[in-house]
Amino acid sequence: MHKLSRSNRDKVQQFVAITGASEKNALQTLKASDWQLEAAFDVFYSQPQPRSNADVRRLEELYNRYKGNTQDTSFFLLLNWNIYSDMILADGVSVLCSDLQVEPQDIVTLVLSWHMNAATACEFSREEFVGGLQALGVDSIKKLQEKLSFMRSELKDEQKFHEIYNFAFGWAKEKGQKSLALDTAIGMWQLLFAEREWPLLNHWCDFLQDRHNKAISKDTWEQLLEFARAVDPSLSNYDAEGAWPYLIDEFVEYLYDKSVVEK
Repeated sequence: MHKLSRSNRDKVQQFVAITGASEKNALQTLKASDWQLEAAFDVFYSQPQPRSNADVRRLEELYNRYKGNTQDTSFFLLLNWNIYSDMILADGVSVLCSDLQVEPQDIVTLVLSWHMNAATACEFSREEFVGGLQALGVDSIKKLQEKLSFMRSELKDEQKFHEIYNFAFGWAKEKGQKSLALDTAIGMWQLLFAEREWPLLNHWCDFLQDRHNKAISKDTWEQLLEFARAVDPSLSNYDAEGAWPYLIDEFVEYLYDKSVVEK
């Protein structure tokens, strides 16, 4: 890289740090994108990922380290132990997080679950765990640790953030439920919008606890992100005739009533 300007060398290093790409790949992608970082990221993430060379045997050994690790003695779990004994449960996830040196509530655990296409929070089936890590191209804790910065960077990608946000609804809700418990929904919004600042978040949470106090539907969950993206915090471009869910329209009235924004 000695022939590159300092600015372009910095861009190559930044690209490698965020995407995990090789220096050669970074150089080629940036050149093709006229040295525009955002454009280069778009090109990189739109390309099919190379076939994984992760060692399945090592992945199985890793899975066996965490599976069936639980102190839960509930009747339901004992009754269904023949199913859950071959799964990574909450205690196993906690050990995994400890090995990765991240807190269980760190948003990177959500991104990891998204890569694994996990059906439920704090649980991984063998297929989810092994298949997810294989797709990431890792077969050890050390390699997975090295991927964490890449996974955090995915939250900066508009399309991936949208996918992770929508995934979070099904992942976080209780099994067998169609809606997301209000406390859980608020916790997930606070986690996700910490990555994409939305000035009205605290008002939204206060409104829900004040006026709604019910579970959140999938439609409201998905439409809220669109509202946060499309509508200015001053509501200057809010369309009262738009096809927003009733709850979001009620939130707008709440903002006017509380003089948070002016009509």
